[in-house]
Amino acid sequence: MSLQPLAERMRPRTLDDYIGQTHLVGDGNVLRRMIDSGRVASFILWGPPGVGKTTLARIIANTTNAPFFTLSAVTSGVKDVRDVIDQCKRSAGDMFSAGARPILFIDEIHRFSKSQQDSLLGAVENGTVTLIGATTENPSFEIIRPLLSRAQVYVLKPLDEAELQRLMEHAIANDEILKTRKVRVEQTAALFRYAGGDARKLLNILDLLEQSTGHGEEIVINDRIITERLQENPQAYDKGGEMHYDIISAFIKSIRGSDPDAAVYWLARMIAGGEDPEFIARRLVILASEDIGLAQPYAMMVANNCYEVVQKIGMPEGRIPLSECAIYLATCPKSNSAYLAIDAALAEVRNSGNLPVPLHLRNAPTSLMKKLDYGKEYKYAHDFPGHFVRQQYRPDAIADKRFWNPAPNPAEDTMRSRQKERWGE
Repeated sequence: MSLQPLAERMRPRTLDDYIGQTHLVGDGNVLRRMIDSGRVASFILWGPPGVGKTTLARIIANTTNAPFFTLSAVTSGVKDVRDVIDQCKRSAGDMFSAGARPILFIDEIHRFSKSQQDSLLGAVENGTVTLIGATTENPSFEIIRPLLSRAQVYVLKPLDEAELQRLMEHAIANDEILKTRKVRVEQTAALFRYAGGDARKLLNILDLLEQSTGHGEEIVINDRIITERLQENPQAYDKGGEMHYDIISAFIKSIRGSDPDAAVYWLARMIAGGEDPEFIARRLVILASEDIGLAQPYAMMVANNCYEVVQKIGMPEGRIPLSECAIYLATCPKSNSAYLAIDAALAEVRNSGNLPVPLHLRNAPTSLMKKLDYGKEYKYAHDFPGHFVRQQYRPDAIADKRFWNPAPNPAEDTMRSRQKERWGE
């Protein structure tokens, strides 16, 4: 019997055994057509772990009979890239003229530095190699633009339940070890939930079940046994990758959209995934000013207090003030008028430049400045009834320009009325 893990024993060798990604490898779809024609262009496979990126690259190499070279971006440097490109040139020979140019597969290509990626450009552009890259990170953030322009990006998806079911049945029926064991499938909900669309994870769970079930005993797959054997569900969350940005985006948009239940769910996803609690708290402070703002000014105080408390007490207790703050902000009235006001003012500054400060608003710390009328005719607001007096506070060129437009909510309705009384606007 093989000592290899089940996931390696079950690695597909042909497209007929490959499960998932039918939008790419199904009949008539782009990679299937490319493989069937034997003419493979450079591309990058982008998708989460365990969805078949490396396997697909190997199947393509086997199907096209092309020389196949691999590099790991984790361990390879620029010299390694140049060495393997030289090998590709030497191996091409007659196969190059037949169209089966060497394939260079780079796993975790997002980990390559800019200089390492630059070293690939010439060989990809002149056709010395066909590049197949695999990445779990968004290529638009991690891959240099010149390389992206030379390689199509194909997105791989997590396996759905039907595909996980097929994979499980295929492994039980065909694996050299599992097919010799008696296996009874009673329930699959927990198995599929723990797998999370990851084929490798599902096969690893089956491997664990087989190894932890005595020889001669029946392997039973049900929700209770799966949960007991695994103890806990390792969360799929990449603190430095795209999922980090996707989930914080969903969290912020849920609060902005006034859905406290969604906000707490996404908060739980981040906490379970090990996200930095101070990062979450900082985002809540930003949200309080950007999306709630003047509609409920106390929101900023709540968010800032939450940030300070999380700094003081840490986790796991910090989850409670984070939850309290997220729920409070989600249920607050919303306004982005302050956010829009500062952006409008910044746009005006970029457009009109450094407009002069009106003389009456200028500081006059010296006698010369006073002689030049700095501060002359300035009206001190506190000397007037209601601590207000009308005078011009903006540069002459934008004296009538408005940047803040109150949003329709009770707090800003009051502000609007007060400003109308003062300025008659």
